[in-house]
Amino acid sequence: MTCGQQLITEVRKLAGHGGPGAKTVSISAPDGVELSIDVTAADSMSCSCRELRLRVPALNGVAATVLKKWAEALCARVTYLLEQLGPLEVDSQGKQVLIRSKSPDKRDSATTFYEVLLQSQGAGLFTLRRFRRDTQAASREPVDLRTTHEVLEKLADDLIATIPSQTI
Repeated sequence: MTCGQQLITEVRKLAGHGGPGAKTVSISAPDGVELSIDVTAADSMSCSCRELRLRVPALNGVAATVLKKWAEALCARVTYLLEQLGPLEVDSQGKQVLIRSKSPDKRDSATTFYEVLLQSQGAGLFTLRRFRRDTQAASREPVDLRTTHEVLEKLADDLIATIPSQTI
């Protein structure tokens, strides 16, 4: 069973959840990798989540160049979300890479976009969130990422498949 399949098996157990708080689902992958998702609502075919996290201990302290390669592989492989992802900033000193939607969704005086942060401080960490920026108020707030189980399964497997196998 793939990590994506394991994740969906656990998310399906939350079918009917739609309460005020998120429920965290975590699975373990090879090499100590841990995948977690904060589910705010779930049914038999889809779910909403606040954040998806991937902890990769092997990436602890790696150079930003390794994270940049991971970002490039992710952006090339994960092409099925609402917007295409693209690397935005590389912070060599802070050892992190910021990825965002290339063409964010713009409607109703707001811009909605994905944001991914890859970090090598502590355990290597991947976080995926979705934000909505009100263009009039110039403020941004997190919004739930809504996806089918099929897309979430593919995303989980693709995230794990693109983890750099060796450090530079």
